[in-house]
Amino acid sequence: MMDSTVLARCNLFAVLKGMEYLAEHDPVSAGLIEGRELSIQFIIARGPRGCLAFSGGRAEMKRGKHKSSIVLYFNSPEHFNKMIAGEANPVPLKGFTRLGFLTGPFMKLADRLDYYLRPTEALLKDPAYFRMNTELTAYTAFFALAEIGNHDSKGRLSAAHMPDGVLQVLVEKGIGVQIHVKRGKLSCVKGHHEDPRAILSFRDLDSAHRVLNGNLDTFTGLGSGEMAMKGFIPMLDHMNPILDLVPLYLS
Repeated sequence: MMDSTVLARCNLFAVLKGMEYLAEHDPVSAGLIEGRELSIQFIIARGPRGCLAFSGGRAEMKRGKHKSSIVLYFNSPEHFNKMIAGEANPVPLKGFTRLGFLTGPFMKLADRLDYYLRPTEALLKDPAYFRMNTELTAYTAFFALAEIGNHDSKGRLSAAHMPDGVLQVLVEKGIGVQIHVKRGKLSCVKGHHEDPRAILSFRDLDSAHRVLNGNLDTFTGLGSGEMAMKGFIPMLDHMNPILDLVPLYLS
């Protein structure tokens, strides 16, 4: 059963965090925030808080409460999740003179996020789009995995058995995601670690795309060589049940 508070965490710290990637890799998104120097604070009653800052042509999602240009309030995690689904509006508490940014550039940026996270078969035939979709989906999935491992009841059971260390997820000649484990708590950062305790690798973008979209299961991928596991395998064994929960929250 999906937990609405965990879903809110996934939406805030995995889905909306994807705007960081768009600002860096999508020229249309970069144009939407060019010259913008402002931040949006999300306050969710009985839920997480986060701040999405735009500065110097970049976007950054920060945890917690920060000094912000715009403050948006949600009366529950369900309210925030409905906003993400386009079924509700936030309650603005600050930044009324900047609400034009929310209804203009920010909504267009959200549309770009949806464009890349919800592909069509026709769009996936474009190699550039395929790469963007796969990389953004990978980042979103593994950042969501950390939230699920820390806050979902089933996820916490698996995370509690994960040995301390860094689990490196990577696509050969491509992106890298580090999952840091300490005393059963997970955190996720982008990039490649110099000395990971375990590695889960995908042979190429196509393999990663198929796994992340449920078209290739782990056992088949390992058997065909499209995926590989190295290092301290128990880290990966206990991560897989959490990874199986990701589609429940991101579908």
